[in-house]
Amino acid sequence: MTSPADSPRSTALSRFASPVILLALMWIIQLADAILRGSFSGFGLRSWDLAGLGGIVAAPLLHASWSHLLANSLPFLALGCLVAVEGARRFWTVTAVVAVIGGLGTWVFNAPGTLTVGASGLVFGYFGYIVMRVFAPARVAHRILYAVVALIVIALYGGSMLAGVVGVSEGISWQAHLFGAIGGGIAALAGRRADRPALRDRTG
Repeated sequence: MTSPADSPRSTALSRFASPVILLALMWIIQLADAILRGSFSGFGLRSWDLAGLGGIVAAPLLHASWSHLLANSLPFLALGCLVAVEGARRFWTVTAVVAVIGGLGTWVFNAPGTLTVGASGLVFGYFGYIVMRVFAPARVAHRILYAVVALIVIALYGGSMLAGVVGVSEGISWQAHLFGAIGGGIAALAGRRADRPALRDRTG
């Protein structure tokens, strides 16, 4: 017998609550930022400024405008929920790895003094994670799901994502996108190693 807390529905809710909560936090911050007239803008990631390193945590939660937040919300939620399929702990671990690696890469390789905000680095990080997980020793159903989603994302957004990485669009931080994707790939490789003992336990 399974208790209500162990039911598939409650398990799914607990997993997908994490990206939903994080996205809700972005909207709350944007609303507060609008009410307080941009008082949070300075907390973004400012390149080559030691004091700006705190923006590694804050920058993904901040957005330059409502349209900026709207553009990031749907891909963040879709890809974030896919990462969360493996559990809330995995979602937060991947998010942290992407934020740190993406933030450090942006801080180093962007022009000194450049202020970067937005969740697109996380979006690219989640996509990089999903692509790499296709080749991981996870459940076959998960691998198929990741492959299908990766193909759909490439078909729908491949051009804009490539433009975001190579930096052909003005005002877009290709550094955040590129290093976010790298961070997602690294998180996937680390997760692959963590999965191996579990697979041995199930097959042994």
